[in-house]
Amino acid sequence: MKNIIFFFFASVFIFQSVQLKSQEYFWLEFIDKNNSGYSFSQPEKFLSERAIQRRAVQNIAIDSLDLPVNSEYINQVLQLGVSFVHSSKWLNGITVKVEIDSFETKVFQLPFIKEIQLTKPAQISKSAINKFYEIQTLDDDLYIDTSFYGASVFQVGQLNGQFLHNLDFRGQGMQIAILDGGFLNTNVYPAFDSLWANNQILGTIDFVNPDENIFETSYHGMSMLSCMGGNIPGELIGTSPKASYWLMRTEDTNSEYLIEEDNWVAAAEYADSAGIDVINSSLGYYLFDDKNMDHSYVDMDGKTTRVTKGANIAASRGILVFASAGNEGNDPWKYIIAPSDGDSVLGIGAVNKDGAPAYFTSFGPASDGDIKPNVSAIGWNTFLQKSDGSLGYSSGTSFSSPVMAGMAACLWQANPQSTAFQVRHAIEQSAHLFLNPDSLLGFGIPDMKLANQILQTSLVKQWENQNNWLVYPNPLQDYLVLQKAGVQIQGKIEIAFYTADGRLVRKEQKDDAFKIILRNLQSLPTGLLILKISSENSSETLKLNKSR
Repeated sequence: MKNIIFFFFASVFIFQSVQLKSQEYFWLEFIDKNNSGYSFSQPEKFLSERAIQRRAVQNIAIDSLDLPVNSEYINQVLQLGVSFVHSSKWLNGITVKVEIDSFETKVFQLPFIKEIQLTKPAQISKSAINKFYEIQTLDDDLYIDTSFYGASVFQVGQLNGQFLHNLDFRGQGMQIAILDGGFLNTNVYPAFDSLWANNQILGTIDFVNPDENIFETSYHGMSMLSCMGGNIPGELIGTSPKASYWLMRTEDTNSEYLIEEDNWVAAAEYADSAGIDVINSSLGYYLFDDKNMDHSYVDMDGKTTRVTKGANIAASRGILVFASAGNEGNDPWKYIIAPSDGDSVLGIGAVNKDGAPAYFTSFGPASDGDIKPNVSAIGWNTFLQKSDGSLGYSSGTSFSSPVMAGMAACLWQANPQSTAFQVRHAIEQSAHLFLNPDSLLGFGIPDMKLANQILQTSLVKQWENQNNWLVYPNPLQDYLVLQKAGVQIQGKIEIAFYTADGRLVRKEQKDDAFKIILRNLQSLPTGLLILKISSENSSETLKLNKSR
């Protein structure tokens, strides 16, 4: 099977052959993009036509984050005798492979270097971290003989996804990038025959080692693809069987180092430049083989880790970004992992076919208080293509994420004039716990029929066009979320609560944020409350109800 590689102007990566000699890998961040040689007036030099169109439809301006990294800076670094691995225009830096002495001292003499970080050491051994362990669950009583969906009926039906499929919204024209650890036998298993026959595999690319065949690496991405693009009528039907796919390997399954976060960002940038609509990543980061690289729960604040920064920027480019919440619910860590903590990322938890939380699904919230996971789907006994060639059940948030991502692609296909932000919010708003989210399921299990109604009746669009505040839940209980229409809230914001007779009962100030989350509101009086939100340039008054 041929391996399709697609390069853009100002390509975001160049690969070098793997050497037998010991190597270290470093991340270098630059201070600016001055004299990069590119301009906003010629975006076709660094973005595909499809990527430009995606921004135009969603009214997203091309900005400095889209400009490629300064090539002169790269050349000066390479003159030190190191090899270029890939770059990040979003984070303004490069990853290099180093086989020289005193590299850190030499590179810091360059005036444009802002930061340097070791991302993979020279001496590594096979990781003790079991990245893609399969959670064992009983499945003998789950099989159901249906005429079309087969045993995959549960994961589609729980989301009311057949509503979209019956209207022939099955992902046609939508492009999805899968960022994962490998795609073993995707080129031979029958679950993917229709993808190849209909040219729905747009390309494959390996950000870990370009000399390897991604169809001979880890099985994990292959199973993810089957949850979305699998197509064996009567046995397995994915949630978006007619979408088109980019298969991107970013994860080195033999070790766990920070370089994999940089691989992830490079792949997301490539996907953005190609014009894809949806990213699914059933990967997550918090512990590494080098303990000096470990993240803390404090880092899970939606904006700190490099992989989360990259995921948020991808979402700001008009992409729907899905990430597994993690399988750490029973572990000492317990919480969600990056990049599912991202402010603009849909972190996906796991439930069983009855809607009960999976015992392993990671807990929220994000460390800044943001609701996480965002929503949940079947990840406990998900029916899929297994590594041994059989069809069967596996469990993990690795599987709930692609189930949800594929369904979201169909929803967006049905509502092409909606923005990624509108689709994301409609998914959350359609979920069964939207008015009372919790730390295991987030806003709950979405309903695609309701989400479609929300988009088609323009509830979200009206809110965005009026530039109003979105405030939820209402009635409020012990917390309240305030959000503008997908934009960063700038400057000082004053928030005041009044009783119906005008008595001030609470006032506080907040600074720049994507969302404002007010907590510990139990002491507010019950009944009708008036909420006043004031900034330097505007003021808005809303009515709320406080439940007992």
